[in-house]
Amino acid sequence: MYPTIRSAAYEPDPGHGPWREDLHVLRLGEDLHAELTCLNAAANEGGSRPDRLPVRGLNSLLRAMAPGVIATGRNAGTDGGLPWLYAREVVPPDVLAPLIGTWSMALAPDYLDAEGDDDGLDLEARLLAEDPRVPALLPRWETERVDLTETVMSPGGTAEPVPRLYSLLPEWIAFRLAARPFRTGGASLHFRVESSGSGTRLISWPPQRYEHRKKTWYYSACLNICVHTVPFASRFRVHVSTQVRRWATQLDVRPHQLSGATVLLDTPLPWPEGPDRGYRLTANTLAYDRRQKEPAWRRHSSVSLLPDLDIVRRYPEAVELFAHPERWINGQGDVAAGIVYHPSLGPHPVGTGLLPRERADLDAWVEEGLGPVLRRVPDLVRVTRRNTPSLLPRSGAKADPGKREAQLTLQRRAALARALGDRPLEIEVRWQSKETRDALLSELPRLIGFDPVERVGPEADGTWRCGGDGIEITVRARPAGELADALPVSKDRKRPRAIRFAEAVEGRCALVADRTAPPGGGLGIVIAEIAGKERFTSVPDSDPKHALRVAWARQGWLTQFVNLSDDTDSALEHRARWTLLDAFRQFGAISPPAHRVGAGIPGDLQYAALWFVRHTRKGPTRRPVRRLVAVRVRPGDGAGSPGAIEGWDAERGDWLPYPSLLQQLAEAQEPAGEDPEVERQIRAVLFQLRDRPTLLLTDLANLRQCWPRLRNGALSRDTLGFGNEPDQRHTVYGQDLRVLCVRDANGREEVAEWYARDANGEVGFAEGVWGTPEASRVFASTTSRPHTAAKLPKGLMKLVPTAKNRTAPGKTAWNPGQLEITVLGCLSEKALTDSGRAGDTPDEPAEWATLVHQLRQHDDYPPLARPLPLHLARLAGEYALPLAAPEGARVEAPTLDDEL
Repeated sequence: MYPTIRSAAYEPDPGHGPWREDLHVLRLGEDLHAELTCLNAAANEGGSRPDRLPVRGLNSLLRAMAPGVIATGRNAGTDGGLPWLYAREVVPPDVLAPLIGTWSMALAPDYLDAEGDDDGLDLEARLLAEDPRVPALLPRWETERVDLTETVMSPGGTAEPVPRLYSLLPEWIAFRLAARPFRTGGASLHFRVESSGSGTRLISWPPQRYEHRKKTWYYSACLNICVHTVPFASRFRVHVSTQVRRWATQLDVRPHQLSGATVLLDTPLPWPEGPDRGYRLTANTLAYDRRQKEPAWRRHSSVSLLPDLDIVRRYPEAVELFAHPERWINGQGDVAAGIVYHPSLGPHPVGTGLLPRERADLDAWVEEGLGPVLRRVPDLVRVTRRNTPSLLPRSGAKADPGKREAQLTLQRRAALARALGDRPLEIEVRWQSKETRDALLSELPRLIGFDPVERVGPEADGTWRCGGDGIEITVRARPAGELADALPVSKDRKRPRAIRFAEAVEGRCALVADRTAPPGGGLGIVIAEIAGKERFTSVPDSDPKHALRVAWARQGWLTQFVNLSDDTDSALEHRARWTLLDAFRQFGAISPPAHRVGAGIPGDLQYAALWFVRHTRKGPTRRPVRRLVAVRVRPGDGAGSPGAIEGWDAERGDWLPYPSLLQQLAEAQEPAGEDPEVERQIRAVLFQLRDRPTLLLTDLANLRQCWPRLRNGALSRDTLGFGNEPDQRHTVYGQDLRVLCVRDANGREEVAEWYARDANGEVGFAEGVWGTPEASRVFASTTSRPHTAAKLPKGLMKLVPTAKNRTAPGKTAWNPGQLEITVLGCLSEKALTDSGRAGDTPDEPAEWATLVHQLRQHDDYPPLARPLPLHLARLAGEYALPLAAPEGARVEAPTLDDEL
């Protein structure tokens, strides 16, 4: 058993002091900003934000062609007085001016052609002030001594970097690391820096090769670098995560199916030697252009501007790169380009992820490169041995597979009986393959310990029944037919996309209403077999999944989907089992196992979870939505009380059964209100939870979107804040309330990667709850490898495979995430004193973190990404599917979030 886990995270080293560097800073300046803004406004008359200069493409061009540019500042396109460029050395005016001039020409080509002037060249001359009678537009560089560890301490005790470090520091670190090779397995990997709107990365270049079935496939090591904060930590963090970056060289798509692929360009600087020559890969976007009827570079791609600046080299044309991607990843002269792989581009035999040994080696290389200015954060140690709740043993001396399954069937049957409450259950299976139908019919009685289903009526009717112990189940199985066909969405691009989609949904709703009657007085769920979303990529918005969910909800049915597949019989049985378990979950037929934390947890504790559903116009129905979902879980007490899973009805101000919550979410068509309204709903929920001890669970990354006071820098121990009001004791909202917040990587590396490590240097994975003495309120929850995950040999190396493991790159490495748990509000000694309860036994924060960790585990599921109540709240949000109003109806003005 590993005693510690190590995070791939670093912090300013107090032993070194401030990390100061002399940087050269350039601002656009009022004159140049005004000149470019006028040009942009004239060329884009009627645009929504003529005052916002689209400098994204210019920034990309500068990263590609200007030596020494490290980072670009935020919001420079809206304010010419803000820092725009940070550089190691001053970029000469005769380098900078042509870049700005070329970009301005591309900014408004149609407008400049209409004017009949070569304004781009004229602008370049004015930038250089070739006419001594005209003042230069190009501002002067300023030298600034920047502290790359500058920190501000929040009132609640959380260290936050000054805002510019979020973008500047990862870039500086990336160049620092790229200056040294990574040596492994007798080979050296060299890294390039990739900068984009999604962050800063290090990419090993040139790519590694993997020979598979007489074809060559390409992949690289990828390190993501970002700056984050941790609640109540005295120093901010730099997270460095690792992954495999695969390159698409065998495209299995037609040009019109290319919705957008990232292309990284490797090109030498055409200017004199610079301090960062050869360290950059520049990001571009390749997509199908419906006007040109062929692949083309999107607007912000710098590669389309490079031929105007460098007439010596040949750069990839979009059509040529799409046709011959392998030719370009191997280089044409000293220019190379790689298409970043996405599953929509076809299969790729290189597996995702790196194993712990390789990740640990990369982590050690990073640590060496960041010293002495940054140091590794302390390793985390176990805070408890009580890692699991009362689960049935899966392995070991006490494990008996037959006995375990028998006990599980009894548990499922009891949970289903509680959820149904003497109501009949109707299941309608809409199948596309008889194998799927038969697998579902066979697995259903097996899961709950009933006799096999019995056919009722003639063969064509397709009706079966099973039951017992007060449970009555009727199953109707019919072909899905045209219900599962692609949605016939109008191709009239002059009409709003959301309205065209809504019309297609209404058509499918009419078809479903004609083929499906409402359930006969009990609960009903449709299990529909449909093709995977990848089958519908050729026509946008044609995937019928969301339309079917809305359509069947209108008829009073819940929905569970199973993908059409060519699985073997064993895989079909497995998928049928998971499909039915997910259906039971929608009924509320699931409860958390009894915890094994200890006497510090109240016996009558209830759980509540909040989840904020937020979609922009790119969401599933192409309509923005902001809606709060609240779920309450009251476990059974073991003395006859069966417990319940309920959802909050904001209109009635009351709790309703979980299946009714799903139906209500599907039927609601109006988008929710703004943040103050959502915060009022949260207060209303808290008021309704005051009758008994409550554990409130929130996801920081999710809920801070509507509850800004959950931002790390706004948190304060044992207090809650809303709007502009001062913080209040959390016990004001319930004298036995505890508030715990969880957070995962959230696609932004917010929580660091980790691996377990022992005293001998062996690495692997470990399950448990972890912490440090300094962070008495923040813990880490890690789970064991799911029993379904493939077990790979220790020490397997994918980046430089050994002779014995030449197929290692084809292995998929599963790496469990770390769930950060913050005990925001508990009955601490101070909280009890402030509440007039001095003398009561205070809470142990580690016990409450352990409880949350145990809530991630269940006999029927692999370890959940979040505790069960929060898992239920998040999945309920899948039913929030409002449709656009018909044309001619009154439509609310879009908010800024909608536009973004």
